[in-house]
Amino acid sequence: MKRNVDLNEISDGRLYSSGDMVKADCRDCTGCSACCRGMGGSIILDPMDLWRLYRGIHRDFTALMEGYIELGIVDGMILPNIKMDEGRDACPFLNEEGRCSVHDFRPGICRLFPLGRWYEEGGGFRYFLQIHECRKKDRGKVKIKKWLGIPDLKSYESYIQAWHDFLRRCEDALESLEEDQVRVLTLYVLKRFYESAFYALDEKGFYEEFYSRLKEAEEKLGFE
Repeated sequence: MKRNVDLNEISDGRLYSSGDMVKADCRDCTGCSACCRGMGGSIILDPMDLWRLYRGIHRDFTALMEGYIELGIVDGMILPNIKMDEGRDACPFLNEEGRCSVHDFRPGICRLFPLGRWYEEGGGFRYFLQIHECRKKDRGKVKIKKWLGIPDLKSYESYIQAWHDFLRRCEDALESLEEDQVRVLTLYVLKRFYESAFYALDEKGFYEEFYSRLKEAEEKLGFE
């Protein structure tokens, strides 16, 4: 999701790498679940997020669409996001004790919070600390790599960059397409990377299959 903001207004003005220490540790979020409530459609999911959820709770795309996720338009693309529970205006995975019931399998955006990603013009991205989002004021310092808790972080970061670049190219292509062509492109991406997900694969297999599908999609869409 594109955000046209001044980095100095939403962060401490610094950019970080995964090996840096940053004041993001909310001390297990004890007594607080504010970031899991009232989020609207902002928790946008990438293909690996669905893979993680399936491995954790054994629900595929169709099952997740039954109350857990919904589809929205993000910069012209049809992408899934976590659907807030209407009664509580909270994440459907937030339990009665105010704790995340899928913490080990939570989406990448949830792992990142209160950090964000800053994509640089020459390629690659760095992290920044959002200073107005988390209600905890006494956060401790933690290494970003530890905070994210993602195995083989280098491969994951490469995947995130590749997915980001692919979506940007899709969005650029939308500008020159007719309405019916836009629908074909967006539904193709949704089906190929989300509906036909990577459920039976381990982490290594996920990355291999993702890049295989990415190459196929780029060729099909004329990106190469």
